Amino acid sequence: MSAVARPKVEIVNFGCRLNLVEGEAMRRAAEAAGRDNLVIINTCAVTAEAARQARQTIRRLKREAPERQILVTGCAAQTSPASFADMPEVARVLGNVEKFRADAFAPRRNQRVDVGDIFAEPAPPPRALGSVEDHTRAFLAIQTGCDHRCTFCIIPYGRGPSRSTPADEIVAAAQNCVAQGFHEIVLTGVDLTAYGRDFDGRPGLGKLAKAILRAAPGLARLRLSSIDCIETDDDLLDVIANEPRLMPHLHLSLQAGSDMILKRMKRRHSRAESVQFCADIRKARPGIVFGADLIAGFPTETEAMFADTLALIEDCGLTHLHVFPFSPRPGTPAALMPQLPPGIAAARAKTLRQAGEAALQRHLTAQTGKILTVLTERGDTARAEDFTKVRVGNIPAGRLMNARIGRHDGKMLIAEALS
Repeated sequence: MSAVARPKVEIVNFGCRLNLVEGEAMRRAAEAAGRDNLVIINTCAVTAEAARQARQTIRRLKREAPERQILVTGCAAQTSPASFADMPEVARVLGNVEKFRADAFAPRRNQRVDVGDIFAEPAPPPRALGSVEDHTRAFLAIQTGCDHRCTFCIIPYGRGPSRSTPADEIVAAAQNCVAQGFHEIVLTGVDLTAYGRDFDGRPGLGKLAKAILRAAPGLARLRLSSIDCIETDDDLLDVIANEPRLMPHLHLSLQAGSDMILKRMKRRHSRAESVQFCADIRKARPGIVFGADLIAGFPTETEAMFADTLALIEDCGLTHLHVFPFSPRPGTPAALMPQLPPGIAAARAKTLRQAGEAALQRHLTAQTGKILTVLTERGDTARAEDFTKVRVGNIPAGRLMNARIGRHDGKMLIAEALS
């Protein structure tokens, strides 16, 4: 059996889709700088578990190929550079500003740790990269950073203030994606609905979505990665309600269903506003599907407060959940709040996930017998317009097609006939 050739520059991404886009940009920059035998670990700082997994991966990769150099960057490297610089496996640590510099990946750089103050010198807005290797949809990074200070979140300290990519660059990248044959584009960022607030006139995400769809009439699907319901404006609501090419799936940054916990998180929406938003959008766009981020076991959360979050799944009609047991991040206000006893956050997260699985199964059952338009992926699967996963069999990736849904296995739909 012949050995599988490794790429000259390997990217290992953790966390958000923005990391996916930036990882691809770094790979190209490192290859252009002539790097070889290099692994770039693009870290996430959202949870302690994400940082732990990154360190575990670094050790494993070095064991597997001791000759490869390992460079660490991303949000965990920005917020906790010493935790990676102290690892003997790591050759270099780059901050979230430094990784964008022209000479960041030059092979003879001697500075082992290059991590500056991201607030003193914010990184530039992300490049609207039009394609990502090994993916069947294109991701456009339109914004990075965050101006809010949720008490549980370390990301502003890893990303800095909100910065938006100019609309003309995004539109041009979208047109290039269509020319390359992509059927779907995903707009991604740290605080997506903050897009454009740093520009004159404060053009928003809704105006940008309309501009993309107008300039790229051949684009079949435009998808939003995640939004904050309290930041939606009239243009965004209009495009959600009236533009069929904007996919009927919204992932919401809800976090909790208790008003007291939301207040202690310093979130800017109430429980009632979350529920009303979902009801209004569902009325304007029947059939739309909601996903959400939810945190279990936030400091001071009582059983009654947790019950409010659990009930949010039914009250908002959530289908696709991302559940996180609370993880105190050093340097955030929530880390100094009274913590719950060990095990409670994990147990409540399990309860949320079980409720989410039941909600997903109800959704899957409701789709059985329908004919859905799907975009095929690698691994014999596809995604419906509402982001539901569909098993389609041995169909080439990147094909937009119709699939008749015969049944489901509790996790995904299974197509019985294709056209």
